Amino acid sequence: MENKTTRRILYKVLRKTGVSRNDIELDASFQEDLKFDELDWTLFLFYLEDSFNVSIKDDQATKLRQVKDSLTLLENIA
Repeated sequence: MENKTTRRILYKVLRKTGVSRNDIELDASFQEDLKFDELDWTLFLFYLEDSFNVSIKDDQATKLRQVKDSLTLLENIA
C-alpha cells in the first residue's frame, strides 16, 4: 500500500479514537503528546487492525511509541 494512502487511513484511525486533527503528527508520542490511556490503545489497535485488515501482535503493539512507528509497522506487515 502506498505510504500516502497508509498515512491517510492511519490518521482516520487516530481521529476515530478521539485525537484532534491538529495533534496528529508523525513525531507525536502516543503517551506524552496524544495522552493515550488503556482504552485509547484498545480502540486504536481495534480500528487499526480492522481498517488495514491486519493482525497486530502484543509484542508489536508495545513497540509503538510514536505515530510514525505505526506507519512503519503497517508498511512492514501489509
